[in-house]
Amino acid sequence: MKKVVLFSLLISPLVLFSQISFVKDTMQMQGDSVVITANRTERKLGNITVPVTIINAKQLQQTGSLRLTDILKEQPGLTISSGFGAGVQLQGLNPDYTIILINGEPLVGRTAGVLDLNRIALGNIKKIEIVKGPSSSLYGSEAMAGVINIITDASTTIPLQASLRYGTYQTVDAGINNAFSTKHVFYQGFYNYFNTNGYSIRPNSTSRVTTPITRFTLNQQLKVNLTENTNLSFGLRLTDEKIKNNISVNNGGATINSNGKENNSDQNINLTLNHRFSNALKTSFRGYFTEYNARQDLVTLSGDPYYDLLNHSFQRIENQTDWNFNKKLNILFGAGAVWEGVKSSRYDSENVRKKNSIQYGFTQLEWTPNDKLILIGGVRFDKNETYASAFSPKMSALYKINSKHKIKLSIGQGFKAPDFRQIYLDFTNAAAGSYSVFGTAQAQQVISTLMTLGQIGVLYDNYYQLKSLKPEYSNGVHLTWDYEPNSKNFFSLQFFRNDIRNLIQVQQVGAYTTGAQIFSYLNIGRAFTQGIEVEAKHKVSNNLFISGAYQYLLTGDKDQIEQIKSGKVYKRDVNGYSQILSLNDYVGLPNNSTHKVQLKFNYTNSVGFFANFRAMYRSSWAVNNTNGNEVFDNGDELAKGFVSLHTSIGKDYRNGISLQLGCDNISNYVDASNLPNLPGRTYFGTFKYQIFKNK
Repeated sequence: MKKVVLFSLLISPLVLFSQISFVKDTMQMQGDSVVITANRTERKLGNITVPVTIINAKQLQQTGSLRLTDILKEQPGLTISSGFGAGVQLQGLNPDYTIILINGEPLVGRTAGVLDLNRIALGNIKKIEIVKGPSSSLYGSEAMAGVINIITDASTTIPLQASLRYGTYQTVDAGINNAFSTKHVFYQGFYNYFNTNGYSIRPNSTSRVTTPITRFTLNQQLKVNLTENTNLSFGLRLTDEKIKNNISVNNGGATINSNGKENNSDQNINLTLNHRFSNALKTSFRGYFTEYNARQDLVTLSGDPYYDLLNHSFQRIENQTDWNFNKKLNILFGAGAVWEGVKSSRYDSENVRKKNSIQYGFTQLEWTPNDKLILIGGVRFDKNETYASAFSPKMSALYKINSKHKIKLSIGQGFKAPDFRQIYLDFTNAAAGSYSVFGTAQAQQVISTLMTLGQIGVLYDNYYQLKSLKPEYSNGVHLTWDYEPNSKNFFSLQFFRNDIRNLIQVQQVGAYTTGAQIFSYLNIGRAFTQGIEVEAKHKVSNNLFISGAYQYLLTGDKDQIEQIKSGKVYKRDVNGYSQILSLNDYVGLPNNSTHKVQLKFNYTNSVGFFANFRAMYRSSWAVNNTNGNEVFDNGDELAKGFVSLHTSIGKDYRNGISLQLGCDNISNYVDASNLPNLPGRTYFGTFKYQIFKNK
């Protein structure tokens, strides 16, 4: 690994200075009309049968987004969660139901089901594709809600691009892109350095600048044309993150200091062999390896040392073949195998790697009987070493009523296998009441041992229901109407519904003699999310564009709703008296807002000047159950709705220089308890320089 990185660092400067020339900026030629993620093969956006959102490089540049979190929080149907890092919820489903890919390969290293999006730098991203709805028929487990695929820029038209950004909290972001090409070899490299003094908006904090963060990202891509029809590509991505946790809080009038450090890193290597037998038949063999390492060393507020570690490795081999049988029928089929392992200090033994393997196969048929209709059907079979096998079917259709109206319908089944945490977790939080959470693999055995030691005070009925977990399943229906009356206006209306069964939930199964709670995991939940999404775009002139989006979302636990309807759930009124909870008081699943609104203004002109203004509104959402009835209702703790405002202006000069100024969270909205990832008002300035090739 070190030799590969050293070679990349040595060759990059030589490549840069040997390839200096000039060419027109390719920013306007990103090819974003082509979508890969939806069908696992290239298709024009106008012929995609499922809901897809595309974020291109121009949008990323002009908003000034640095990390994946920054741009996803501004997309319709997506919500950023704040627990265990910045995760993404898609159409009301938790972060662990959405798979995150880079160039089609999954990222690993989730904490409590959340993959922290701040790990991903955006400096060399060509586009981001977001597919909504169950996608397990192509991508397997974790794609129950949808797929987010980050596609890096592998173009070689810009030999050198360097950028430097400085902002609030002494934040520095520096990036370099370099590339070269010959008749048979293509190379592209990206380096990013990020450093900030950080910010802290924790309740009662006496210091605001308390979380220094340093991140380094390296991305290398190499492609070699072996023959006219065969090529070999190699990709390497490394990230390293160091965080200092310096906490200062006011506790009863006294200032208490605590400190510690975190080190998180991941390595991704992929190798792909592509061969085209003919214009109608091609195949790809892919190998992928990734490993995520995280270690946290802290001194708690009570002065006790604490450490936490996680190592997650993932290897996959896969073949995919695309066959254009004729002009009307395309067939895709593939197979692969996954080997996965995890070590964690929170499991029953941090020195023993927990392992799992999966073998899978998938196929998809695309039939275009005429110019107006496209039909797609697909299915995937996953044979999981630890869990029962799973079939994931899906059907979708696109009907072009005329040049102005399109209807899309997709119906699919997604699944999510239980993760290592839900099986092997053995965690007791001594700093928060000494509660324990045990995975299903050892819950009964550990609790039985504690009982013989006289440490168990009570066992609940849930304890006797503990057994091996089953995969979670969802049935999703998405209906979309796209209306484009003319070249200046576009309107889209989407209806969606997701029904989940075998929902895995944390449940209290007993208590210690001290009263501390004991939890484990059970397949006892049935949930749903449903709603509408509306998007509209208007071209005011050749320079000014206005776009807006609105989401109305309803979520709920079906079993809880049945109990409420039968009058079995109570709440406390303002005087502390119990009363029957009505269905109107029910607010659904936590961390979900009923209303989300977005409004964006974008201005660009022919001389390279651009300006934008973005406004986002999110209504209130449930965060803590304070009624004690295990149901989220309007008497529980709710986070307040809020508006966030953002703007940036800039100019691209013909000599390759670009300048940009911006301000995020203009209104300086802060919610320390519920939005720890949202800092106050932040300013930034960016300088970028590009060297172009000749035409």
